[in-house]
Amino acid sequence: MSLVCSHRRQFFKKASGMIALGATVPLFSGKAYASLPVSNEVKRLSLYNRHTGERVQGIFYVNGSYQSDVMTAFNHNLRDHRQDESARMDPKLFEFLHKIQEYLATDREIHIISGYRSPKTNAMLAKRSGGVAKKSFHMKGKAIDFAIPGIELSRVRDAAKALKLGGVGYYPGSGFVHIDTAWVRSW
Repeated sequence: MSLVCSHRRQFFKKASGMIALGATVPLFSGKAYASLPVSNEVKRLSLYNRHTGERVQGIFYVNGSYQSDVMTAFNHNLRDHRQDESARMDPKLFEFLHKIQEYLATDREIHIISGYRSPKTNAMLAKRSGGVAKKSFHMKGKAIDFAIPGIELSRVRDAAKALKLGGVGYYPGSGFVHIDTAWVRSW
């Protein structure tokens, strides 16, 4: 009896596996498969740090996932060059930069003026200039000051403002646009 039960169990396991397999096969063939959403999204940036002279480029986002090695390289490129300190930058900043490039229909290299700032550097800059916030989003890895050579700074500002992805500051006298991932506002 036990031998028969054992064989019966194996038969039903195999049969249920075939039934389950048979039930799923049509979902992955023909029109049903073609109608499934497919994400082939790839996001790329090229960054040049004007203070260090370093360049980094890479695909930072593929099919719903940030690429950790590229993100680490971007974070290093955006470090506080005065203190040689890196921080984890908000990935939304890279998304924001990418969206600005899409809006402007360009893939030109982005020139970084300021990324992460240590509290020490920020305090020093705040003493020199009234335009540096004492609690700057740069210290939180949530802000970038940049320019895109060959594209008018006012067009870069207008693109950033139109996207409504965060704060946008316009500094034509200093030659850069500030973006951050806080609330939508502009100055």
